[in-house]
Amino acid sequence: MDNGDIAAKCPLVPSASYPATYPAAATAGRRGSDAAAIREFRTSRANSYSRSRSHTASIDETVAAVSNLAAYEEDVEVQLPVGTSPRESLLPQLKDNYRSILKYLGEDPDRHGLINTPERAAKAMMFFTKGYDETIQGILNDAIFDENHDQMVIVKDIEMFSMCEHHLVPFIGKVSVGYLPNSRVLGLSKIARIVEIYSRRLQVQERLTKQIAIAITEAVQPAGVAIVIEATHMCMVMRGVQKLNAKTITSTMLGVFREDPRTREEFLALIHRP
Repeated sequence: MDNGDIAAKCPLVPSASYPATYPAAATAGRRGSDAAAIREFRTSRANSYSRSRSHTASIDETVAAVSNLAAYEEDVEVQLPVGTSPRESLLPQLKDNYRSILKYLGEDPDRHGLINTPERAAKAMMFFTKGYDETIQGILNDAIFDENHDQMVIVKDIEMFSMCEHHLVPFIGKVSVGYLPNSRVLGLSKIARIVEIYSRRLQVQERLTKQIAIAITEAVQPAGVAIVIEATHMCMVMRGVQKLNAKTITSTMLGVFREDPRTREEFLALIHRP
């Protein structure tokens, strides 16, 4: 593959011979060749930059085209699963709505850096809210086991990413889950999956905490469930009071964790151990 072929796939500067945006044909069937082109492009980047000087594109256009390349490389590596979401048919409408938002913000959605932004934003929002496409029954499968174990089970510091339903900005943190089995135990990875299902929705932290606790209670009927979430909310960091170090901690205690102070204290001590 010569430099001209690479430039056609990964342009730095818009021109008549190769556009600044990437065609919709760059789909899963072409990922291998696209990724190979990107790898080869990286090794010949100096030559590509040298050739770009012969074009009359402005500095802004060059920067925008390089930005497009970076976003395109990311899109090649991370694709939404096809055919897995009943909401997939809504992507074109969501894309149009993001395009309208850019207009209302005073931007030009047709400028080089923003041409593909509505589609990327639509796919990103679908991923951020993919929990709507999943159910507890669907992810548990056969991961509930009969086991004569009546001591505390804890999975702590589960990474959590969610979206504040009030401002549509993220809140990010960690979840610690504990339960006392009652002759049945839950596959450990399923605890993290339950956290993922409910956090990948529009949420408030208080409700998220309770939903995780109730889901585990309904799945294995334990003697008790304890959930603690600690998170940083971008709606408090990027806007409003703008408190960078503020953290929100919520807890839900059910069964023996609520009724027995010693059990609750044991759980809290264990999750705070280094």
